[in-house]
Amino acid sequence: MYSQPALKKFALIDMEYILKNIPAYEQANTQLNQASQQYQSEVEAKQKKRKHFIKNIRKPRLPCRPHRKRKREEAIVAKEKEAAELRKKYFGPEGEMAKKQEALITPIQDKIYEAVKQISEQKGYAAVVDRGSAQSIIFASPSIDISNEVLSRLGYSN
Repeated sequence: MYSQPALKKFALIDMEYILKNIPAYEQANTQLNQASQQYQSEVEAKQKKRKHFIKNIRKPRLPCRPHRKRKREEAIVAKEKEAAELRKKYFGPEGEMAKKQEALITPIQDKIYEAVKQISEQKGYAAVVDRGSAQSIIFASPSIDISNEVLSRLGYSN
């Protein structure tokens, strides 16, 4: 005899909606944007200095000896390397922006995931899907969206 498998319970959250309703997330984003603008200004200033240096070093002069020409080219490469290293320092995978994001955003996300986990365990959900990252969801009943419940669990009401 064939028995029907037990139905699993699923729920949805809207992570974007949840994050928009957490003031600490907006503050963190503001801090990240300010830092990004500051770092970008520094990188652009370094690049401007590099371009100015290259322009000056390549000005037509009296014919120079090969070793002087080589020194100039080495100086240009060094300036280009400095600019690339500064960009990497700020915007690379392990750069200052990544560290700031880790420090500011990850704790908020961890609290959200913990709240989702608690609600899932309490209500017996087999899976909770983020509406924004689940592109294959064509329709989902609003009755399975637990976003407001997550916000409430975190101490925010909407």
